[in-house]
Amino acid sequence: MAIPTWEDRLRHRERPPGSAVMYQSWQQLLFLHWQVPVETVQASLPPGLTADTFQGQAWVGVVPFWMRNIRPRGCPRVPGISDFLELNLRTYVHDENGNVGVWFYSLDANQRLAVWAARTFFHLNYQRAEMESARDPDTGQVDFRARRLQLGTVPPAHFRYSPTTSPAVASPGTFEFFLVERYLLFARDRGGQLWTGRVFHPPYPIQSVALATWSDQHFSLNGLPAPNRVPDHVVMSPGVDVEVFSLQRQKNPHR
Repeated sequence: MAIPTWEDRLRHRERPPGSAVMYQSWQQLLFLHWQVPVETVQASLPPGLTADTFQGQAWVGVVPFWMRNIRPRGCPRVPGISDFLELNLRTYVHDENGNVGVWFYSLDANQRLAVWAARTFFHLNYQRAEMESARDPDTGQVDFRARRLQLGTVPPAHFRYSPTTSPAVASPGTFEFFLVERYLLFARDRGGQLWTGRVFHPPYPIQSVALATWSDQHFSLNGLPAPNRVPDHVVMSPGVDVEVFSLQRQKNPHR
C-alpha cells in the first residue's frame, strides 16, 4: 500500500485536465474536528480506503456552510435551486495508490433537487434537512441550524461562529493543510463499487474562530460514538469558488 507524501497532497491541488461538469461556490465554512481512534474510523470505511492520519491520529469533522451559485456546465444559475445550505460529516482517507481525499459519512442539505442529483449521479449519502442560516454583516457572526427531516421535533444542530483573524492560506505540512486542503472525494454506489471525484479551487483562506455554539449530533446519526466534548480543532473560511469534475470508477478494491 502506498503511503501518501506531502508531495502527493500538493499534487492534488493542480487542476485536472478536461472540463468541469459543475460550478459551485462554498461560503462561510466552519470546520469542527475531533480526534477519533484510528481503529474506529477504519472500521467505518469501505474496502479499498484507509484512514489518513496526521502524526498517527485520525480525525472526523463536522462542516456546515453555504452552497451558492450551483450550476451545471453551460447552464445559468436558477433562483431557488442554485443556493442552499449544507452540513457534512466527514473523515480523511487514502486509497491503495496513496491518493488522499475525503470520505463523507453524510451530507445534509435543504434543497430537494440537490439531494436527489447528488445521490443519483455522485453516489453521495445526501439527506434532506430543514436548515436556516444568517450572517451579521457587522461582526461576521454566522448562525446556522440544521435538522434532518426524519428527526421530527428533535432540536436542530446549532452552530454560531465568527472569525477572529484575517484569512490566510495554510502552509504545506501543517495540521490545517492536512484537514482542509482536500481535492478528491471517494464515494460508493449501491453495488459496492468505489468511485473518485475531483474538485479544483484556490487554497482555502482560513481564519481562527470564536465558537459560541456547536453540535456533534451527526456522529450518532451516522453510527459513530459522539465525542461529547468541545471540538479539538476549529477554523473557518470565507469560502472559495469551485469546479467539480465527473466521477471516475476505481478498480475493484482488494485487501
